[in-house]
Amino acid sequence: MTKMQPDDGQDGRAHRARPVALSASVRRHLGLNLRTHYAASLVEPVGERIETLLTKLGRTKG
Repeated sequence: MTKMQPDDGQDGRAHRARPVALSASVRRHLGLNLRTHYAASLVEPVGERIETLLTKLGRTKG
């Protein structure tokens, strides 16, 4: 996983972001927090509209 860090722009061009690697401990921390945050959504019922769309996706054509 990477985050974007702006270039210094010394060449006179517009600043562009370049990826910077995140340490393993930061990736673990983010992963744990994201899993904790989204865990409830895995057990919540799916809304009617989404269920209809999923049903349409599951159908085979002709």
